[in-house]
Amino acid sequence: MISETNEATSGPIYEVVWPLGKTAFARPTLNPPVSDLSGKTVCELWDKLFKGDEMFLLIREKLRERYPGIKFIDYTVFGNTHGPKEAEVVVALPDLLRKHGCDVVISGVGA
Repeated sequence: MISETNEATSGPIYEVVWPLGKTAFARPTLNPPVSDLSGKTVCELWDKLFKGDEMFLLIREKLRERYPGIKFIDYTVFGNTHGPKEAEVVVALPDLLRKHGCDVVISGVGA
């Protein structure tokens, strides 16, 4: 809305408006972070881009050194999260994560 004309700039002065749109959804309540991965099940999700297959090997190795009893469910169990069957893969994820007792997800790593 124009509030007045500014002679110094030869143009109108506008009221300040919020530059972002209104929030269209309610923010979900997040689970608290997992502070210790010992004995936890980590599920891997990958979009088949970059070098995730190599990175997951390194991540597993380092996490096993640090957290006794950690268990991994390989990314191949869940399918390609970014590909021709992406929609099917994403729809199936909640049930698969529950089925495998997932405590934590590592998703989309690459280098």
